[in-house]
Amino acid sequence: MTRATSAGDPSPAVRERIALAPYTTLGVGGPARWFVEATDEATLRAAVDWARAHGVPLRVLGGGSNVVVPDAGVDALVVRIALRGVATRETGDGVDVTAAAGEPWDDLVALTIAHGWAGLECLSGIPGLVGATPMQNVGAYGQEVGDTVVAVRALDTTTGETVTLSPAECGFAYRESAFKSRQPGRYVVVAVTYRLRPGGAPMLQYADVARDIGARGLTAPTLGDVRTSVLAIRRTKSMVLAPGDPNRRSCGSFFTNPIVTPDIAARVAERAGDPNVPRWPQPGGGVKLSAAWLIERAGFRRGQRDGPVGLSTAHALAIVAHDGARAIDVLAFARRLQETVAERFGVTLALEPAVWA
Repeated sequence: MTRATSAGDPSPAVRERIALAPYTTLGVGGPARWFVEATDEATLRAAVDWARAHGVPLRVLGGGSNVVVPDAGVDALVVRIALRGVATRETGDGVDVTAAAGEPWDDLVALTIAHGWAGLECLSGIPGLVGATPMQNVGAYGQEVGDTVVAVRALDTTTGETVTLSPAECGFAYRESAFKSRQPGRYVVVAVTYRLRPGGAPMLQYADVARDIGARGLTAPTLGDVRTSVLAIRRTKSMVLAPGDPNRRSCGSFFTNPIVTPDIAARVAERAGDPNVPRWPQPGGGVKLSAAWLIERAGFRRGQRDGPVGLSTAHALAIVAHDGARAIDVLAFARRLQETVAERFGVTLALEPAVWA
């Protein structure tokens, strides 16, 4: 139903008791107490004003691929971002591509590759919308959006003003940003500007991508070739949204790869009895470990189920919600994985999706 508004109420159409599960890739969770779909900035601003005027918490929903909604739903105004539009501008050292927050991410990546603009090719196939990319500092196969973002336009919910944030103000780190940790909930992303390289060489940093390129006999791969390889690799791991895929009801990677000290990495290798533990040195002296490797070495196997939830048959990082699953089941299974890995290796796995309360 639509909430009746009084004179002076800025809300154009606030609906009530809207099921959220269909808006998420996990397909679990209860309803939003109030709900608005924002197709333009005026509606977004009005929704933020409405929430403030009524003393109601605000939740922002994009593509729903990185969120767990509780079974009881959320007693908040949920604003689904549906702003669209892409603009480009040539610069002295590249091309700036500005996309509205509601643009489907992979559509934008495909567009940039079609124009020969390098910088996003390894991020092909990632589900969700543009607005989420700076929140998570989305990354894969050697690229992160933080490498190309030059500006984020956002609505500051504390002041009601629209601001433009620089990369430094965004505070990008591995799967992290100021939006996510330092000031969660303060900003609603309206648009993101990426600076790309016309005619630039594709990224071939990750062995999986280079191996696939080599297997196809490509000695001078194009951006499109790298996109094809990345999509193929992601499909083998059920990391693209594909109808009919039994693993499709997931958030993709449910945990981030932990970054630990060299001493802890050495301890993990000792406990595993394996000196060849997958590890990658990081700037600042840390060591990145593979969360999937830790989960499997802790005794879990791909496809393992605990009632209506379980691990993907294609990748140990994805938790899949099968028929009858609830949010509480998903989170209980995630905790079981965390506790077992912590007990076995002394490493804490951090959740990648946002868990709404």
